Amino acid sequence: MPKVTLFNQTGSQVGDIELNDSVFGIEPNESVLHDAVIMQQASLRQGTHDTKGRSEVRGGGRKPWRQKGTGRARQGTIRAPQWVGGGTVFGPTPRSYSYKLPKKVRRLAIKSALSSKVRAEEIVVLEALTLEAPKTKEMVKILADLNIDRKALVVTADYNDSVALSARNIPGVTFVTADGVNVLDVLKHDKLVITKDAVQKVEEVLA
Repeated sequence: MPKVTLFNQTGSQVGDIELNDSVFGIEPNESVLHDAVIMQQASLRQGTHDTKGRSEVRGGGRKPWRQKGTGRARQGTIRAPQWVGGGTVFGPTPRSYSYKLPKKVRRLAIKSALSSKVRAEEIVVLEALTLEAPKTKEMVKILADLNIDRKALVVTADYNDSVALSARNIPGVTFVTADGVNVLDVLKHDKLVITKDAVQKVEEVLA
């Protein structure tokens, strides 16, 4: 089982914690990680793009000239695709890009992401993370005491209003609960700051 140092909010070491081998100690599957990231990014796309087809473009109700006898090609409307100002052929229309991977693949992906953080020594486990009131300055101090000066993902077992509000104004810092841990966030941030309770909650779900 992988063993990592347990810290308190002031950055002092208070012991060690053993992580579940089946969640934090597997061989990361890069192919599955790639598939999971692409799936999440696709789901984030708005898909609000839209173009007008020939039936949606304004005008062009009258036949521009008679069918025969002019020497020119026959035309039915000036809003046909070959005309300037005409409709677009096979243009994008509003759609959803989201799709889902199989459940086992998604679980393997999040395990691989967490294990990669442990392997790279980019995980910081806290004994607890509590703030009496929302104070960005206090959150900045906690991260500084833990020697975290880059992008960090802060994870707690349950939603904590004070922690969430304190972290949201810090550039590069994202707060999620243990239920909301996802592959994209884990890989996107340089450090994973997770509480002991959150570790247990993640292990209960994924182990």
